Amino acid sequence: MVNESVARAGERRRYGQYCGLAACLDVIGERWTLLIIRELLVGPQRYNELLHNLPGIGTNLLAERLRWLTRQGVVRQHPRLSGRGHTYELTAFGEELREPVLGLARWGLNVPHSFSAEDEVRPQWGVLAVEALIRKDQIPDVDESYEFLVDDQVFHIAVRGRQISVVQQGAEDAVLRVSTDAKTFVDIGSGRLSPFEAVVTRRLSLEGDQEALTRCSRLLGLLPGPRPTAI
Repeated sequence: MVNESVARAGERRRYGQYCGLAACLDVIGERWTLLIIRELLVGPQRYNELLHNLPGIGTNLLAERLRWLTRQGVVRQHPRLSGRGHTYELTAFGEELREPVLGLARWGLNVPHSFSAEDEVRPQWGVLAVEALIRKDQIPDVDESYEFLVDDQVFHIAVRGRQISVVQQGAEDAVLRVSTDAKTFVDIGSGRLSPFEAVVTRRLSLEGDQEALTRCSRLLGLLPGPRPTAI
């Protein structure tokens, strides 16, 4: 068997099936590849940042995976940050993986016994966790912003004209501010901990009115939403 850390593109085995899923897995089905893509969906990262945010990956394996993804047109070196060392970002083709990856993340939150107390967690994963949890059938009719501080990572959900965006910075006009740690955030998203339990145990703090909290919770699927009106 070819060792992962020294594998070369020419040694990669294909499924050899005339199928879109098989073609997808030929490109991103190797171990660690989707996690690299997860990191770059948050934003461009330098090589050392990727290495830090992917605990357990070897430096040779990360370099090989990045070379492969670059050859496949999924990743490129960031043209404006080349003076700061090797910085990588997704291409437009790579960005098309956002919805599939969010769907897989949403599915994974419901896998039984999928998390352990010893598992690594990073605050920036909260950005994608929020995107994965968003229920597009529960977008509020009001324009407002909800800010999240997860460890040292701040971002917010902006609702504008029933359109949603997740922005990697604070929101001065936020009607709701949520502060917690990364593990608590994942526990809430996976349903292992309710927001109420997190507040009572002081693992989460909230600033904002109850109506904004209800709208945000429904948007993230943490509360059942009103049923659509039958036509």
